[in-house]
Amino acid sequence: KSSVQTIGEEQIQNPYTELLVLKGHQDIVRFLVQIDDCRFASAGDDGIIFLWNAQTGEKLFELHGHTHKITAIAPFSSSDASEEKKHLILTASADRTVIVWDCTSGRQVQKVSCFHSTVKCLTVLQRLDVWLSGGSDLCVWNRKLDLLCKTSHLTDAGISALVELPKNCVAATVGKELVIFRLIASNDGSEGWNVLEVKRLVDHQDNILSLVSVNDLTFVTGSHVGELIVWDALDWTKQACECNFWDSSVPPDVQPEIKLSQSPNETSVQHLTSDDECVFAAVGKGIYVYNLQMKRVIACQRTAHDSSVLHIEKLPNRQLISCSEDGSVRIWELREKQQLPAEPVPTGFFNMWGFGRANKQANQAAKKMQDNTPMYFLELVGDLIGHSSAVQMFLYFGELGLATCSADHLIILWKDGERESRLRSLTLFQKLAQNGDLQLK
Repeated sequence: KSSVQTIGEEQIQNPYTELLVLKGHQDIVRFLVQIDDCRFASAGDDGIIFLWNAQTGEKLFELHGHTHKITAIAPFSSSDASEEKKHLILTASADRTVIVWDCTSGRQVQKVSCFHSTVKCLTVLQRLDVWLSGGSDLCVWNRKLDLLCKTSHLTDAGISALVELPKNCVAATVGKELVIFRLIASNDGSEGWNVLEVKRLVDHQDNILSLVSVNDLTFVTGSHVGELIVWDALDWTKQACECNFWDSSVPPDVQPEIKLSQSPNETSVQHLTSDDECVFAAVGKGIYVYNLQMKRVIACQRTAHDSSVLHIEKLPNRQLISCSEDGSVRIWELREKQQLPAEPVPTGFFNMWGFGRANKQANQAAKKMQDNTPMYFLELVGDLIGHSSAVQMFLYFGELGLATCSADHLIILWKDGERESRLRSLTLFQKLAQNGDLQLK
């Protein structure tokens, strides 16, 4: 087994040398959601929602209204042209309620408590000015919290994740199934909607844990036993599929045997994120970069952390950030390998030849393409040590830094030390100038 990469004291490329610890939560902090350029909300198992200033770390509001842990949170900005833009957030809880909060006043706008089970996910369809709640049913709501329509009871497992698709459709994960629903406007000219189940996709062998929309043409799902499927977002057909990328020893056309002794977390696709070119997958303890056009992995770090990777994000500058159950947050840079005799990606990694053997010409063309394609690797450039327990997720605020939340009840704001130092010097300079203490010779 390859050991986890380490980095020394000198972390020249890691800007986050200053941290602010934000306290307030009494239990695991599971969710962070961005409200605007410098505000965010945090929520978790204590049922309280906090609003923070990402620049100063100031606690803006403490929102009480739920009696059990928070299970989902989503920002919901009003798009009404007649009024000033309102920033709202929706929160769902195990107390079977959903509350809408006003982020400017910190007040509870409205509460819905007609759910038969816990709402596990919330999605806002900004274009249609409606939002969806997923649990044992899929419900469609308007801004005033009127229930516009709902599906019949799906399963006891319920919907665990939702993603918006083109043509007024959404994809919902229900256990190992992917259900496509379409929203249809009522004919009577009212504000009403109908929601119809249009397709069930049963290609996964185990529960779907992660779901990401790449663009208007593509979305991707990942399961508990490490399957990754790339879907067409318009006709919901499979574009690519792989189920044994965690084991490079398995021949490409052999169905892998899931050994009972193997920990499922080693192969679990915990989180997916993407840009237009690649999907970045947090799989077990590792990170995989899968190129959508080439339909293969172009870089991987099999043991990126000591424990499962829980969240991964791509930054604008070819960097990735990952956080883990081991309490660490790490920065990676995607770099191109020098074109020496390139080390090939192991054949079992998201291999695409599972659709039947291609003819000889196609194989040669693919080999030629592989020879001409640059190989990449993930280099560890920063290790952010501050949390004492599992880091659940993070938010990237560009110049303002990074916010992380953890099972240690804390939120940490990681700041660019050099930038903060410059800002403090500038503030001091301005203060001295105002007081007339600055004698310019």
